[in-house]
Amino acid sequence: MSISVTDTFELNNGVRIPLIGLGVFQTPPAETTRAVQTALENGYRHIDTAAGYLNEHEVGEGIRRSGLPREDIFVETKIWVSDYGCDATLHAFEKATRKIGVEQLDLLILHQPAVGAFDRTIAAYQALEKLLAAGRVRAIGVSNFTPTLLTRLLTAAEVVPAVNQIELHPYFTQVPSQQADAAHGILTQAWSPIGGITFYPGFGGSGRSTLTDPTLRQIAHDHDKTPAQVMLRWHLQQGRSSIPKSTNPKRIAENIDIFDFELTPDQLARIDALDTGVRGGPNPDQPQSRYFTFHIPEA
Repeated sequence: MSISVTDTFELNNGVRIPLIGLGVFQTPPAETTRAVQTALENGYRHIDTAAGYLNEHEVGEGIRRSGLPREDIFVETKIWVSDYGCDATLHAFEKATRKIGVEQLDLLILHQPAVGAFDRTIAAYQALEKLLAAGRVRAIGVSNFTPTLLTRLLTAAEVVPAVNQIELHPYFTQVPSQQADAAHGILTQAWSPIGGITFYPGFGGSGRSTLTDPTLRQIAHDHDKTPAQVMLRWHLQQGRSSIPKSTNPKRIAENIDIFDFELTPDQLARIDALDTGVRGGPNPDQPQSRYFTFHIPEA
């Protein structure tokens, strides 16, 4: 399987997305600009942020400091739940673009399904459809949607989401969600692709770190790579987009250095077998009223 850093996935509307991007979840604003600039200097061309991360402005500054043409960078962000509803979501788009400093977004997605107020979720997605039709965004999608919630959305949507961004790492592989996405032509995008949720401050998860897993360490040793590189290659070979997060320049560079080796079918199967079925983040099928109490500042 010959893959290069310049290759892309094709979304269901023909838009092309880089194979790997930089995530900035839990990246403090003071560190975000440099992380984005470093990533772009190391060959990344996809940056994933969110209104709820409160660092969209700094992402935009990192993009500007890179000196790269805007059209060379795939910019993705997310609408937070407290901005759901058609008019509110349209305004949230304006907030995001002003903070990032762009006129058009490459991918705009809903951050959570908000099952306790799914009518607002539907209205928010319909706003994304309006933005897509107007050319303000190039592709739209969702995040943290289970198969059941995806079915509920599709009964009201006119446009099938291009992407479903979900928690996905060797300890939580979400096979049913991957299958549902594939059945609808939706690209699965992995957040926490190297299992950071298992050791992020303030999160539970499986209680053990993927980075010290004996199987992953052995496979990494066999290829003279790091466990993180092995996990990212696993995503890539199985056709998933991934957005690893780091602020460390060395690890940012390592995370995109995954195009000079290939995992064997046996190694892929051994990684698949690590699944514990334990979710690290919130359960999307459970109402989360606290989502509505977190409000996104104006630009």
